[in-house]
Amino acid sequence: MGKARSARPGRRSPPLKRMLPYLALCLGAHLHAAPQIAAERLATLAASPYWIALGHYETGKLGGWRSYVDDADFFLVAQGDSDPQAELQATLQALYAPAAQGDLHPQCRYPARTRWLREQLALTDLPTPTCTEFNAWFADIKPHSTVLVFPAAYLNSPSSMFGHTLLRIDQADVDSHNTALLSYALNFGAYIEGMDNSILYAWKGLMGGYPGLFALVPYREKLAEYSRLENRDLWEYRLNLSAAETGRMVEHVWELRQVRFDYFFFDENCSYRLLELLEIARPGLELTEQFPLTAIPTDTVRAVKQAGLVARTDYRPSRERELLGRAEQLNGAEQDWVLRLAEAPQLTTSIEFQALPAERRALIQDAAFRLVRYRATGEARSGEIASRSFELLRAINGNPPPALALERPGLPEDGHESRTWQLGAGSRDDRAFAEYGLRMAYHDLNDNAYGFPLGAQIELAQLKLRQYEGNHWQLQQLDLATIRSLTPRNRLLKPWSWQVGGGLQRVPGEDGDEVLASHFNGGAGGTWKLGDNALAYALATTRLEHHQDFAAFVAPALGFDSGLLWRNALGNLTLQAKGDYFHNGEVRRSLALDQQWELSRNLGLRFSASRDFSQLSSPENELMLELKWYHY
Repeated sequence: MGKARSARPGRRSPPLKRMLPYLALCLGAHLHAAPQIAAERLATLAASPYWIALGHYETGKLGGWRSYVDDADFFLVAQGDSDPQAELQATLQALYAPAAQGDLHPQCRYPARTRWLREQLALTDLPTPTCTEFNAWFADIKPHSTVLVFPAAYLNSPSSMFGHTLLRIDQADVDSHNTALLSYALNFGAYIEGMDNSILYAWKGLMGGYPGLFALVPYREKLAEYSRLENRDLWEYRLNLSAAETGRMVEHVWELRQVRFDYFFFDENCSYRLLELLEIARPGLELTEQFPLTAIPTDTVRAVKQAGLVARTDYRPSRERELLGRAEQLNGAEQDWVLRLAEAPQLTTSIEFQALPAERRALIQDAAFRLVRYRATGEARSGEIASRSFELLRAINGNPPPALALERPGLPEDGHESRTWQLGAGSRDDRAFAEYGLRMAYHDLNDNAYGFPLGAQIELAQLKLRQYEGNHWQLQQLDLATIRSLTPRNRLLKPWSWQVGGGLQRVPGEDGDEVLASHFNGGAGGTWKLGDNALAYALATTRLEHHQDFAAFVAPALGFDSGLLWRNALGNLTLQAKGDYFHNGEVRRSLALDQQWELSRNLGLRFSASRDFSQLSSPENELMLELKWYHY
């Protein structure tokens, strides 16, 4: 949920070494004496929510405190990561170091701590060091207001399949002068050395194998990365933080330069860290405590909105969405012209093209220009691409199209909650059963699709238990992950659809028994739109399975997975036909139908029917009615 690939930040000296210049200066400088604060008062301050937030502390599992910060350089005392009172006492003493230390002074290093302690203890006699570096940095940013930015989910990147969040720090004239591109983006992401592949990145991200770092970079760079390079829609939530609150948050960001945190995809991630910063900006907010297990970006956006922080919401469509929006206005022959002009812009002056009505030519030329720019995404700028773009722009200027009007999709935070409880009842052939399930995250093809792209599925940590007649219990399914990206192909764009999954699953065994088998599967193919609300897909698949009735420890299979997805008036319907043809001769096929009724945003009723075929047993039919409650 956000990553950073940059040069390794330099490590600062350990606290003791960092204090040596102070000690040397103390020999020849008059020292201000730190006030003597009663132990009870210090204990109260150290336990206050704001000091806990400044140190990123949490309650330890065995009691006491521990800090999320995984960097000793952040603390002034060795036990500072577990003793907020000792760190506060050391900070108070350090603030009275000689002012001649300049940028090395603790007040320059910890401006947020300094501000808070000055206010809480009425410290009117503090030294006044000249913090040249901090002051120049702060003046360059000119923090005035804050925008929470949510780049929508991008399934083709494991780091971005849940979406991402970052903060934009705006200057005072951002609206009057339209200077958002001059703002700064505040991002927290995994620091990656080298070029780990997607599978390794996903695994290390799950296991905390990367450190996390804050970065403050020009917003235009992030906008290019998410909206252009990854073709992701952007949602911008202007927060009602005041200039003082925004400035307080930015002061703390200075304290977190090059400071390392542990990074985990599901909880200690980009979104969770930004919630901590918002708690610094506005004391009294309680955002992080809502996410003890997972912090999925859409859920954190919802929490920010429910806290009353959002003043306005803006939407920035991606290049891909803009291209497809323009292409929807064209018929098949006109889209063919788009492809031709993208390759040979000089055809805009041809007799054949000029014979088209001017208003149609305007739309075609605009779509062709957008296609050229889309294809150039992520590639080094070349003379050929620049020449094509120039020729098309010249044609557009001579015959401009009407402004592109895109319908804004549903707000991501208005979609269903992420965790799902499931209660079902059904029969498999002549045996009745009850089924109980829990899915930690977060969406499948039949779920309420409001706020989600049609054809996207991300399920993590799904458990299903069955209770058959006679009180016979069995583990029916344990999915570690099931991810599907069914992106439709068209005349202009031809993306691949794909899926991957793995876990434990009940499959046919010998003598009619069901066997719990471990598996890993994947597939790739194509998806096509059938009208505005239906998709058809066909994937070639492969599967690796460990089955107790197979001679080989791991049996491979090739197969297919095809179906229809239809968003209808009741909810979502899927029809699926799939098959696996194992190397050992086992053939397994199935037909399935699922229809979900959307009772409310977070409540659904799903009917499922399937027929399974296997070489190992006779065909079996299954019917089930299942209640799904989406609750975080």
